[in-house]
Amino acid sequence: MIVNQFILDKKSSESKYDADKKSERPIRSIAKAISWRVIGTLDTLLISFLLTGKVALAASIASIDFITKMFLYFFHERIWNNINWGK
Repeated sequence: MIVNQFILDKKSSESKYDADKKSERPIRSIAKAISWRVIGTLDTLLISFLLTGKVALAASIASIDFITKMFLYFFHERIWNNINWGK
């Protein structure tokens, strides 16, 4: 009986592990969103500065871009995580 419980627990933990391979936790999506937005914001900052020649204006544009696109990316990742195509 104890052996059966150990085997059943092992099987249930393996299937939980397999499910984790197919989906991401929200915290991973948040980390990916932040890291991608840092790269994207530096790009926006540089392009904005090259176009305007003003650091303050470029920083304002990059700040707004950072916030809005981080949220968009997070929800984009969560939606795609629920789509089975390509998994």
